[in-house]
Amino acid sequence: MNRVLPPSPNPARLVVLVSGGGSNLQAVLDACSSGLLPAEVVSVFSNRAEAYGLTRAKQAGVPAVFLPQDKKMARREYDSILAELVQACKPDWVLLLGWMRVLTTAFLDCFPGRVVNLHPALPGVFPGTHAIERAFEAFQKSEIIQTGIMFHFVVDEGVDCGPVLAQQIIPIHPDDRLEDLEARIHQAEHVMVVAVMKQLLHRSAVRF
Repeated sequence: MNRVLPPSPNPARLVVLVSGGGSNLQAVLDACSSGLLPAEVVSVFSNRAEAYGLTRAKQAGVPAVFLPQDKKMARREYDSILAELVQACKPDWVLLLGWMRVLTTAFLDCFPGRVVNLHPALPGVFPGTHAIERAFEAFQKSEIIQTGIMFHFVVDEGVDCGPVLAQQIIPIHPDDRLEDLEARIHQAEHVMVVAVMKQLLHRSAVRF
């Protein structure tokens, strides 16, 4: 029988990896600050110096780390360095929120079952980068009538194909501009990332 444990006095430790604006990071930061998520973001990492997600982290008083990848550095070497830095933060979960690199097992094997990714497309559709733009182009060609978002575990080096935690269809309207679709998707993402993380944190407080 499952037994729910008393709430931990220590919030769950989250490390977030971003490559861009970090609006989903902001949703998580706000949810942690308000108490909606029993967690704290203990560090934010980015592979891009210009990523506004780093600024969001600094504004929230969260350590922000820029880790560039030298062109001569192999992917696994970079991921090993990144994993060592993230491990030092002792995270309970690693969130990929707009992280634009495919992580190798050199990183993933250090955090089994604890890496999750938010992707602006439905499972099996438009994996990889520029998913929103590709969906909008497909809509304009009458190839699709809707798109979506998903939140999933990252278990290997496959692109946006891990076990799905949640998914949601996002409609595309005939008069949509690309920025309209982007705004609708991001709004849904902000809700999903907080809702799913809340569920995951609750599960971690259940003893089987």
